[in-house]
Amino acid sequence: MRSVKLFPLLAAALLPAFCAVFSGCYTLKQGTTMLGYLNSAVPLESLLETKTGGGETNNGEMEKNRLFVERVQDIRRFAMDELGLSMSKNYTRYVKLDRSYLAAVVSASAADSFTPHEWKYPVVGAMPYKGFFNAADARKEREKLEKKGLDVWIRGVDAFSSLGWFRDPLYSYMRDYSPGQLADLIIHESLHATVFIKNQVQFNEELAEFVGSEGARLYVESRFGTDSEEYRALIGGREENVRYVAFIKELTAELEALYASGAEREETLREKERIISETQRHFEAEYENNFTSENYRDFSVLPVNNAYLGLYRLYYGGDACIPELFERSGKSLREFIAAAKSLPKKGSGKSGGTEMLMQALGQDWAGNGQKTLEIP
Repeated sequence: MRSVKLFPLLAAALLPAFCAVFSGCYTLKQGTTMLGYLNSAVPLESLLETKTGGGETNNGEMEKNRLFVERVQDIRRFAMDELGLSMSKNYTRYVKLDRSYLAAVVSASAADSFTPHEWKYPVVGAMPYKGFFNAADARKEREKLEKKGLDVWIRGVDAFSSLGWFRDPLYSYMRDYSPGQLADLIIHESLHATVFIKNQVQFNEELAEFVGSEGARLYVESRFGTDSEEYRALIGGREENVRYVAFIKELTAELEALYASGAEREETLREKERIISETQRHFEAEYENNFTSENYRDFSVLPVNNAYLGLYRLYYGGDACIPELFERSGKSLREFIAAAKSLPKKGSGKSGGTEMLMQALGQDWAGNGQKTLEIP
């Protein structure tokens, strides 16, 4: 999610709920809900009519709809024509929802390490999350996993890519997104529909995170200029997110050292809670020195655990180092995406997505190498 007070982890995700369509017993409930949304989708242009959803709209709503439709159409053209992303009929239809997120997604981790719990799906392989359209079902899954001694986190996501299986729609809450947020979302998900390597979750997510972010920056720059309020807001928000991610990385590094220490499990868990609590107190005390917005304030009171921190490791903390690779390549974003599009759909031998992308770019270098909404 990118606008509902997204605690700072990217909330658009690859197939968190769509995997449900293929997955075991819960196919019927999740699949029926998703198909219901798709069947209720209307052409995006229908928002320009004087009557939508059976009732008259006021002038303010009509203007909001017009700006939204024009912005989406412009972003789609930019993503396809300027960046070379696949779009087809995605984001040409619209679904009205009575909430500010699409699905509740469950992630889990060992309590004494950052070993993620994975669910296996046909077609896409193993994934470290499972999506539910009903938050109550997500909470039931959390209870089941917590009984196994796992750390669990539930977040709301505002979009996911069906990898071309369906025409991905837009949702009503997206009308409130800024141009940068909307561009980031559409470009991020379009990257998933353009490049996907089976069983390479971290690479897929880091690539989409980078392309969505950089693509949104280029879009806002091209449409509004670098002196615009829109561009300054985008860059300011991004700088705060970078500071927050760096803070999270420091915390995870401290916990990784603890988990590698060989201490007894009970001692490890006690020390883990002490480290997290102490970090939260320090974060709150230094908040005004590091942030100007309130977007990150809740960290000091959240029930932070390995599952929450693991999401940042997934999106920001791996060894893919996509931004560094992009800079080293000297390529434009369009050329960078074109190299990624040439990758096979599955890694060969020990080669992962990063290594294959480096080869496609002609590189011999490797780097050193969340808004999240908790569903109570």
